Amino acid sequence: MNEGMIRNIAFDLGGVVITLDLEQAVRAFERIGMKDARQQLDAYTQRGLFADLESGRIGAEAFREGLSRRVGRTLTIDDCREAIHAYVGHVPRRGLERILQLRRAGYQVCLLSNTNPIMMQWADSSRFDGMGHPVSYYFDRLYLSYQCGVMKPSPEIFRMMLQGQGARPEETLFIDDGRRNVETAASLGIHTLCPENGQDWTLLPEIARL
Repeated sequence: MNEGMIRNIAFDLGGVVITLDLEQAVRAFERIGMKDARQQLDAYTQRGLFADLESGRIGAEAFREGLSRRVGRTLTIDDCREAIHAYVGHVPRRGLERILQLRRAGYQVCLLSNTNPIMMQWADSSRFDGMGHPVSYYFDRLYLSYQCGVMKPSPEIFRMMLQGQGARPEETLFIDDGRRNVETAASLGIHTLCPENGQDWTLLPEIARL
């Protein structure tokens, strides 16, 4: 990667900006009655009701109704919110500070995430970072699967991001802990990094040189 070429940096949310705790999420969904939570939940690619929610095919209320039918009792939206929020491990301050540094240095910085409106009620609120800032405080623009109507690893969402940022693939760096997402981005000519969930990506040489 030629660091001098990069002017647009796209970050994944879960696993990069925030850490994910799949085990915590499984336990939370089991508590509300989802007996097969371990088989249904995935840290990278959602399916069924969860994919419908993240792709924007259904909204929060339809998700609540569908999950209620699945577990055999009426769930509240708070039940759903608490279970989905259990995916969140923590929000590393060092990463947020590095994102702000990159913006001050003149890079375009955006979020490109498979996520849903229930998660974003927390993430794009003053509760996000513990300092009163929503996730949107840190980025020039957010590209969210449920708003875009398409999920990673579809090439379409990457093309939407590039068009929205006014950037060419060779000028763009994409950072995601999902291997399939990174592979799709790379196939489009985008530079990529694939840290592990929770890894301190700020120490990676490709970032340190920017």
